[in-house]
Amino acid sequence: MIIRLQQEEWEKAYLSPYASLSCNSAGRDREEEPCDLRPVYQRDRDRILHSKSFRRMKHKTQVFLAPQGDHYRTRLTHTLEVSQIARTISRALRLNEDLTEAIALGHDLGHTPFGHAGERTLDKICPFGFKHYEQSVRVVEILEKNGQGLNLTREVRDGIMNHSTARMPSTMEGKVVRLADKIAYINHDIDDAIRGHIISEEQIPEEFTNILGHSLKERLNTLIHDVIEKSMDQPDIRMSSEIESAMHGLRQYMFQSVYTNPVAKGEEGKAQKIIQFLYEYYCNDPGRLPREFLERIWASECPLEIAVCDYIAGMTDQYCVDSFTEICVPKSWKIL
Repeated sequence: MIIRLQQEEWEKAYLSPYASLSCNSAGRDREEEPCDLRPVYQRDRDRILHSKSFRRMKHKTQVFLAPQGDHYRTRLTHTLEVSQIARTISRALRLNEDLTEAIALGHDLGHTPFGHAGERTLDKICPFGFKHYEQSVRVVEILEKNGQGLNLTREVRDGIMNHSTARMPSTMEGKVVRLADKIAYINHDIDDAIRGHIISEEQIPEEFTNILGHSLKERLNTLIHDVIEKSMDQPDIRMSSEIESAMHGLRQYMFQSVYTNPVAKGEEGKAQKIIQFLYEYYCNDPGRLPREFLERIWASECPLEIAVCDYIAGMTDQYCVDSFTEICVPKSWKIL
């Protein structure tokens, strides 16, 4: 018997009635022969994990720009923590872990260098706007594999597109990732801010810590347990009003104390100027773009401005700085 079919039968027998079954997927844009080993969502997870854009996230900012230390989160470690939290919740609720993990691993593939500062800059200067969740879908549909994309299932792409606060995925697994993303970044950003002496545990308002806990471990434990308990055997992913209110309050505290803190964010202005310069440079001289982006423009597949955003958004922090340096900083002259 084909192993994939065994896995699909197991899903039917074990998973919650609210779970997304692999055999019921709405499919891919391009039909493919099924894998003999892996159901469709596991296959999607593997494709994301092996993609170049996934590997580049290890050199992209999460919150702190170019931190001096090996233990601060990057966009990649944030993604892995989201995946771990989401899988824990999905397993407890008997949802599809493969779909959950695929969405979690792919949700930030389109993020710019320098975190949300880079995203805000491109969104401001590009006439078509820029949103990292839309770019993440663009990465898996078009940009990966030299323009072929990863040809992921519709459920995975839906979860990636709709993981942000103002949006809502169509699957339970996508809703788990949407909430796990917030749980992860609020808590690990607190951990990084404490490590960087931006705040201390004692400075976090007690109105939140008395409910959620007084350490990273306690807060994660409280939040994850609450989601599981309130969502068990329910057709939606929920939190209790008290816990949800405390989490939102803690998030607001982070915006006031960390995300807009001049100590933590002092270098962001320079990063934004670099991105704006590169955007204007390539728009004014598109011949400097790599050939794969030029070919997309020549084929009328996208406007110049979007191709430039594609190129810049795919850069790591260091590659972005190096590109700026290569253009702007004169090289030392020497006799050959």
